[in-house]
Amino acid sequence: MNYNWNWGILFQDAPDGTGTYLDMLLSGLVWTLKTALAAWIIALIFGVLIGVLRTLPGKIGRILGDAYVELFRNIPLLVQLFLWFFVLPELVPQNFGNWLKQLPNAAFYTSVVGLGLFMSARVAEQVKAGVFALPKGQMMASTALGMTTAQSYRYVLLPNVFRIILPPLTSELLNTIKNSSVALTIGLMELTARARSMQEFSFQVFEAFTVATVLYLVTNIVVTFAMRRLEKAVAVPGYLGASANAAVH
Repeated sequence: MNYNWNWGILFQDAPDGTGTYLDMLLSGLVWTLKTALAAWIIALIFGVLIGVLRTLPGKIGRILGDAYVELFRNIPLLVQLFLWFFVLPELVPQNFGNWLKQLPNAAFYTSVVGLGLFMSARVAEQVKAGVFALPKGQMMASTALGMTTAQSYRYVLLPNVFRIILPPLTSELLNTIKNSSVALTIGLMELTARARSMQEFSFQVFEAFTVATVLYLVTNIVVTFAMRRLEKAVAVPGYLGASANAAVH
């Protein structure tokens, strides 16, 4: 069976009223970027907090941090989204549950929270590894200067940790963008969902997913380039190599 290629379908009007099929795919890309950016903010906030908690001397903090990471890292993202979207409204008080069910753009907010917490466990691992990669003398020096533990992390440790973990954080950011496609299962019309809709409306499956693939590829290339520029901008000459050697020894 021969497939009839028709790239002109991209410029035909889509039945959902969003404009052309290309406009529909670009609209999906916008939702993908919104979801990924909002989720990444949550992932960074919670990931840094949990990562720091796991490096503090207190045993209870480490146990709670480890439990958080194991919970969100070992449950598949799809299952977590289903729990947030379908199960949570049934477990909370009825009025609050009804509000959650009737919330405008509920799929978007659920995706942001679910994806953000899922990725935060991975960020926490990076932060923990970055703190342990630093020479122990940095913490000792900040303590000798009269800094509290919070001040030591804020002004000394974390700025250096972020320099070390920027490359793996770039990978996690790219994973956040790609993982947003799972949100189509709860009704978010992001890029992959829009490509599926185009395929169902027009039966031009290869055109739809080829354009979606190109849009994902271009987006991730731009993000990678921007993060590499950031990495070079904040790098301290000779510092990363010294930290890596300290981590090995």
